[in-house]
Amino acid sequence: MSRIVLVFLAAILSDALSYGQVNVEPNTALLNEGDRTELLCRYGRAINYCRIEIPGEQKVLNLSPVWSKTPGFTYYGAGLNAGQCGVSIEHVKASNNGQVKCSLGVEGEELSGTIDLVVALRPKQPMIELITKPNRDGYFSENTEFHARCIVRDGRPPANISWYIDNMPANKNTNQLQILSTPTHDNVELSTSVQEIKWHLAPEDSNRKLVCRSHHQTDRESVPAQEAAYIIMVRYAPVSQPEASVYGLYLEHTAIVNITIRASPPPTIEWNVAGVVIPQGRTEGRYSAYDPQYLGNDLYNVTLAIGGLTLEDTTKVYQLRASNEIGIADYSVRISSSSKPPSSSLDVAAIVGIVVAIAVLLLIVLLVLFARATGRWCFGGATLNTDLGPDSEAQIHPETHEELDGQDNADEHIDTTPQSEEVTPPVTDKLEAQKKADLKKSAAATAAAVIAAGNGQQHGADAPKPPNTSV
Repeated sequence: MSRIVLVFLAAILSDALSYGQVNVEPNTALLNEGDRTELLCRYGRAINYCRIEIPGEQKVLNLSPVWSKTPGFTYYGAGLNAGQCGVSIEHVKASNNGQVKCSLGVEGEELSGTIDLVVALRPKQPMIELITKPNRDGYFSENTEFHARCIVRDGRPPANISWYIDNMPANKNTNQLQILSTPTHDNVELSTSVQEIKWHLAPEDSNRKLVCRSHHQTDRESVPAQEAAYIIMVRYAPVSQPEASVYGLYLEHTAIVNITIRASPPPTIEWNVAGVVIPQGRTEGRYSAYDPQYLGNDLYNVTLAIGGLTLEDTTKVYQLRASNEIGIADYSVRISSSSKPPSSSLDVAAIVGIVVAIAVLLLIVLLVLFARATGRWCFGGATLNTDLGPDSEAQIHPETHEELDGQDNADEHIDTTPQSEEVTPPVTDKLEAQKKADLKKSAAATAAAVIAAGNGQQHGADAPKPPNTSV
């Protein structure tokens, strides 16, 4: 019961609050000049009249759903009985910037509400101000801390700022964006945005374009963001680089050796070949040194011509010295008649071939192990090995029946046990015939008999002898 009472009281309080105040939609309207907009004030009960005051307009608008007396401004809402008082502005003007006030007549009294109408004003063109000054020729020295600020004046609302170097985001040290208020002569408050950037200059920063770009509410596809640019110029000594190699030169032909170096201001060069110095623009014997050719962006092409290239020339190291008013750098160049440099790594085909070869080898090894373990293929013969140890005197090597037929008992076993003077009689034809019959019945039985004979001799016993058939 108490819960129902609380809900009822909350509803009454909500209605009382809604009746006692004017709600507005939206609270703030951010528009560009020329945009269309609707502004609405609402009350919880029916209202008697609706008046709207707009900055920059000479008169107060008395609006109603049933009439429209001011061109460009019409009533907006569900009607006075619904407690709604709104205005539709056909084209917003810059002078309309400010607070829009709505006045609602309610049961003999007047209630009011306000909406902030911000008409965006495009800021002025950005400008880059140098905090670190270049020399009188407009150049900075290498390792100098470059420090500049971007200023975007008189925007409404304030503009945002971003930095770029050659159309790429400048990943440099920037401070937080500062917003400064700049009132004008007609007391219209505008804003100025300021941001600074700084970093230490390197040779690669020379001739690069630093861009400060503003981003604002008024930017459109047809009206792109505004920007300011500054070309950075740096003075530095010739930049060192690793030893260079030139390939594909032809023996007995004039060889052209090129190397590209970076320097600002332009360098003066000289070549040194096995102690022979060739200044630029000069010829010494078969060697000619040309003046550096400017390629742009502080890059210079340096060329040495060698007349009638020999095999010995390809074994030399060609030294180059480049200098300007900032400093000196030495370079080394090697040349070769090979069409391309030796590969320091295997190509894809070689790697694939090695992998396939290893896979095939592993497969063969696995097959051999499998066959040996299961007694298949070439390991499926009837080889018998008694593994009698290193002292064994009887080993069996199965052969074909034909080979066994041609051997006698003396070939199958040599008795090293001391014997009496009586000589063992030779094997009779009858024994020979019996042996053939036994072998034909079972080769395994014959092998077993020989193994048993060997085991007996290994233990010192007399081996079985064939019967003595002598008279």
